[in-house]
Amino acid sequence: MARQSHSGPVAVAIGRRPEPVHDVAVYAFAGMTPFELGVVVEVFGLARPELTGLLAAPWYGLKVCADRPGTELDAVGGFSLTARHGLDELAAADTVVIPGVPIALGGAGAPPGRPAGGVSPGLVAALRTAHERGARIVSICSGAFALAAAGLLDGHEATTHWRYAELLQQRYPSVRVNPDVLYVDNGSVLTSAGSAAGIDLCLHLVRRDHGAKVANSVARRFVVPPHRDGGQAQFIEAAIRPVEEEDDGVARSMQWALDHLSSPLTVSVLARAARMSDRSYLRHFTARNGTSPMRWVVTQRIAASLPLLESPDGSVEEIAVAVGFESAATFRHHFGRVMRTSPTAYRRSFGRGVA
Repeated sequence: MARQSHSGPVAVAIGRRPEPVHDVAVYAFAGMTPFELGVVVEVFGLARPELTGLLAAPWYGLKVCADRPGTELDAVGGFSLTARHGLDELAAADTVVIPGVPIALGGAGAPPGRPAGGVSPGLVAALRTAHERGARIVSICSGAFALAAAGLLDGHEATTHWRYAELLQQRYPSVRVNPDVLYVDNGSVLTSAGSAAGIDLCLHLVRRDHGAKVANSVARRFVVPPHRDGGQAQFIEAAIRPVEEEDDGVARSMQWALDHLSSPLTVSVLARAARMSDRSYLRHFTARNGTSPMRWVVTQRIAASLPLLESPDGSVEEIAVAVGFESAATFRHHFGRVMRTSPTAYRRSFGRGVA
């Protein structure tokens, strides 16, 4: 490797081999949505002259791989692409990225020649081979189903798009599915939430490999923050659930609570609304809802605060009181636990007309 000396001559490092390029392989298939593929190409496949002088190791090499290289693959949006590389090259890469794969929500409708999950046997075998030789395996969105089909998530925490989290847990009970986070890093196996969370995970990989300064530079060119606060819980539709109209005390108390969220609510208050003793109410409420009355109340208060935070009217302190929290500090504490972000950060992301 040659370096230009300030005093004039070129100094040559003797006996030092250049570091090998870190190969990234991304999977492409017929029927894919192009966003996740585009994210991987943008992060790992783009020439980056702006990083000159910042990199201690070479930038990535990228290969787009498919089950049958050279075959035209129709993508969502009315266009097609052709991958030059096959699954052998995917299995030999240093990092393997699987974007959102097709999943049969009802257990049927998978593409021909694929199991119910929509993952080809060839891809499953390639993932296992890559993992066994020490490659880093990454999924974006529903790509977690491919990793789970290969057994790479067994006994580990993982995430996927919040819409598919319950299905992933049902199909692969040995996986600890966390539907709230943007991504999970288990070292050699990493999973991200829905599509845009793939950006967060790819930047995380750059940060791991090249440091925060390089990752920040890539994020700046991407015009995204280098790190986002919170998890995908903040993006889940969280409207207050209407209580089923059942003629029982617990249901009546829940409806009454929704109509009086700003009032002081305790187990005793709710039990009186249900015409039950405190002890009986606790037992029946937990059996019906799978959670305690006060935890349910907190969740409903958080849900009620979201449209208020999305409006430019009212401070966080005023909203806390409006939905029944004793103080803004209590509101922030519970909001952070449920939403994995702060009320202020949520308002900044989703507020209409809020600077």
